[in-house]
Order: sequence, then structure tokens, then C-alpha cells
Amino acid sequence: MESIEHINYVNVPVFKVYKTLIHEEGLGNIWTTKLKVKPEVGFVNEFDFDEGYLTKFKIVELVQNSKIVWECIASDEEWIGTKVSFELSERNKVTTIKLKHFDWRARTEFYGWCNYNWAMFLLRLKNYCER
Repeated sequence: MESIEHINYVNVPVFKVYKTLIHEEGLGNIWTTKLKVKPEVGFVNEFDFDEGYLTKFKIVELVQNSKIVWECIASDEEWIGTKVSFELSERNKVTTIKLKHFDWRARTEFYGWCNYNWAMFLLRLKNYCER
């Protein structure tokens, strides 16, 4: 199984990053404005990227200010069954974000394109939280 992994540092307290990643306002500003999100284990978040289908992630783990794990249950075929995790930690008011998109079946061209886009996601997250 393949895995995409990125790390970034955000100059804000961890609670601000966590809040951005679990609410519609935050994810709507950094990912897509067409979404349905609820910070509740078992809830299925929905994201519409105008690609003709919804991307749906079931929330499988929420640890306040520490960890978020989603499992993809609907999207592009290569995403279905994969998981995305955000591991957060704070030191001296700087939050470390470790993003992992794992359980890919193969390292494909789409995998490479998604790798790039997850890096851009983290950059938008940083810019949003720091402004």
C-alpha cells in the first residue's frame, strides 16, 4: 500500500488548526465551498469539487486538538478505501501538521497529482490560519 505524507508548520495555536479542519467555515475556505461537514465520529463529510460526483469521507477518529482520521467511502475510484489523517501537535505556539493519505493500492499518475494537491491544501491551511 502506498502513502502520501506531508508536514507543515503553522504559526498559531493547535486549537485554531483543529477547528479549521473540522468545521464547514474552515474547510470551505481552504478546500471547497460546496461541502457538508460535521465534527462527529461516524458522520460522513461531503465535498463537491464539480467533478460530477461527491467525495465522501466518514469520520473514523477525532481527538481534540490532536488527531483527525477520515475514510473515503465515495469519490474517484482510486480514493475509495483510502484514509486521510491529520496529526497535530503544538510547541511554542507553532502547530505541526502531519498529513497522511494512506492505503493507496498503487502509485499512479493520479496519486502523483493528489500528492501535489495535498501540499497545496496544507499551504492554504497555513495561510488561512495565520491571517
